[in-house]
Amino acid sequence: MASESFAEPQQDMESLFEEHLEEQDDCVAKRGDIRMGTVIEVSKDGALIDIGLKREGFASTEDLQRLERAQMGEITAGEDVPVMILSFEGSEGYIAVSVHRARLEEDWLKAEKMLDSGEVYEAEIVGHNRGGLTVQFGRIRGFIPLSHIVGLPRGMRDPERRDKLASMVGEQAGLRVIEVNRHRQRLIFSQRLAHRTYQRMRKRRLLDELEEGQRRRGVVSSITNFGAFVDLGGVDGLVHVSELSWQHVDSPRDVVDIGDEVDVIVLEVDRSRERIGLSIKQTQEDPWENVDERYSVNQLVEGVVTRVVEIGAFVELEPGIEGLLHVSELVGAPNVTPQELLESGQQELVKILRIEKNRRRIGLSARRVRREEWEEWAAEKAAQEAAEAEAAAVEEPAAEEAAQFSAEPAVEQEPADEVASKEPSPPPVEEEEELAAEPAVEQEPADETASEEPSPPPVEEEEELAAEPAVAENLISDTSDTADSQSAGESVLTEELVSGE
Repeated sequence: MASESFAEPQQDMESLFEEHLEEQDDCVAKRGDIRMGTVIEVSKDGALIDIGLKREGFASTEDLQRLERAQMGEITAGEDVPVMILSFEGSEGYIAVSVHRARLEEDWLKAEKMLDSGEVYEAEIVGHNRGGLTVQFGRIRGFIPLSHIVGLPRGMRDPERRDKLASMVGEQAGLRVIEVNRHRQRLIFSQRLAHRTYQRMRKRRLLDELEEGQRRRGVVSSITNFGAFVDLGGVDGLVHVSELSWQHVDSPRDVVDIGDEVDVIVLEVDRSRERIGLSIKQTQEDPWENVDERYSVNQLVEGVVTRVVEIGAFVELEPGIEGLLHVSELVGAPNVTPQELLESGQQELVKILRIEKNRRRIGLSARRVRREEWEEWAAEKAAQEAAEAEAAAVEEPAAEEAAQFSAEPAVEQEPADEVASKEPSPPPVEEEEELAAEPAVEQEPADETASEEPSPPPVEEEEELAAEPAVAENLISDTSDTADSQSAGESVLTEELVSGE
């Protein structure tokens, strides 16, 4: 009896201890919580999982089968897996958990961890609305408010803001979680808080990926006197002026502009100094590959002087192919410098002396061009320039006439019959009545206008002229005779005036 009385209190103590453990578990966890656990054992009955509480969790066989059917993978002993707490009253004193349902909710668990750690998350922008941008976070749709978007100036009008947000869709963005509320289905990101970290992360990742000889596409970000910088997507590389083109380049701005998309070849990657050497001309066909097929020794060629130096001048035969016209092969006195004979942009007829394809060199000579060869070339060049000047002279007046015609307003265009007659339009009715009421002496016929003779004087002037000598009568009779020509009238008037005097 004593032993039985001793066993009963011991059982009571064990039950009380289990209840105490359940109370403790209830304090630190509740139903629906998602926790990370470590798989202790997997058997035909299910999986025993350490979930960090006083009691282990147990996932049933049905739960593991659902996991396999959903193609979420199998679990093994020692693996860390997320679990969802279903009940604290599971079989054999275990806590009933589900790995399958936790996998469905593991994106929320991941978001909570990123919220605590401040880790940067890279995602593609999938949509936009009036309030900001949306991104996909696993099976969850996240949101970036307007105030947390990089590159969105304040004070933009609604149409401009909508267009700007729409242009961001499809871009990759670095984000930082700033709010997680699984019960309200809220997941909020900030692009501003992650911007600098994301830039450094992209730069380091790109430097690790780049290898010499790779072909990449980038955007020209800036231009200097010694070359152009190309943004490869997080890090800038330098295209030296000598690597912009196969032909001679005076200024990088003659080849590229800021904002141009260009293909480049990676020449060098210095990860310690974070420097990248690039080339644009390596993406183009090398003109020296088959130079010996296009040129031969003793061939006469025409070129353009690109540079004049002390040892001679460099002459461009075609884009990317330059030859050296040595000072000893110039035409002129020995003491004359190349600068006195040649200048950049000047066209010259030269003869090829040698071709060194491997060394990318061509030797040229102007002195060895025979006189008759040079005269023939000069005559052809003069004839060509004359033909071009004549064509330009013919095209210039036509272009000016067309420009003048197009600049005239449409209201000044008159019908063909009006242009031919040049007669004024008839006056309105009131003007006709006024003209009818005026003395007939003021109406001039068309032939009077052509002869440009003065109109007869009014009545008062006629009375005054009647009182004057006979010369006045001659004047009146002479002006009234409108049938005679102007020259005849003037001669008669002159004779009468002489006779009157």
